[in-house]
Amino acid sequence: MDISAALTAPFVPADSVPGRVTLGCGGVARNIAHNLRLMGHEVKFVSAFGGESFGEMCWRECQAIGLDLTLSERCQGQRNGLYLCVNDQTGDMIAAVADTDIVSCITPDFLEQRITAINASSLVIADTNIATESLQYLIDHCTVPLMVDTVSTAKAPRVIKALKQSTKQQLYVLKLNQQEAQAVTHCATAKEAAEQLTAMGVGQVYITLGSDGLYCSDGTRHEHMKAIPSRVINTTGAGDAFMAGVAHALMEQTPFPDCARTGLMAAHATLLSLQTVNPDINNYIQGM
Repeated sequence: MDISAALTAPFVPADSVPGRVTLGCGGVARNIAHNLRLMGHEVKFVSAFGGESFGEMCWRECQAIGLDLTLSERCQGQRNGLYLCVNDQTGDMIAAVADTDIVSCITPDFLEQRITAINASSLVIADTNIATESLQYLIDHCTVPLMVDTVSTAKAPRVIKALKQSTKQQLYVLKLNQQEAQAVTHCATAKEAAEQLTAMGVGQVYITLGSDGLYCSDGTRHEHMKAIPSRVINTTGAGDAFMAGVAHALMEQTPFPDCARTGLMAAHATLLSLQTVNPDINNYIQGM
């Protein structure tokens, strides 16, 4: 569940500031799933929901947008995942807190019970909210392309550790922002970070650079793409939309690095929306 505060006056530490507070379903993987549904894909959402009111709200919302929840689970006695953020007047984040303890339910055993259905998909997308051991299980046992979103600088190292410990040591797509890329590679530039990650076994690396656009590489081809000029209303969810756009393009057989342009357009659509997921996102990517 996302609780988002958008300030309508300058931020003042240790004081109450006028603004607009919204409540809605969120989470990196859920946002990606929601965007992919809006793009016309059938999506099985594999997650753990809390047993309280927020869990019930999120479960019903996921059903309402058409996500298949047969592989998800309601965890009685557990708090639902909760994300609270405060954005300034320009839409940039001032601070955020993520309470994602419930994802500890998504263990390798949890995934093993579902791996046959998971591998019946065209591709699989995971985020680093789940534990290193669960990410490693997916890397080792997914027989279809696996894409991973690194979520935050605190959680991004999980996928690198999982990749190094895996028997395959291969990952189809890794999407990071600039801070996350620096956190896991200690490289000064996106180019150096991408080179290090592809050398580790990542097939395609996408490093989002905010207003500076995007750097992507598949080990042999490298491209720095400019950001699409946007009148930013809200930055929350733009990275999730980017990941969904890339996944959509890959399922449409779009070659690398052209699929990144779909991702940038999806992110652009989200920046223009008050909501974490722009309900009109499909209109933007279809107009490319």
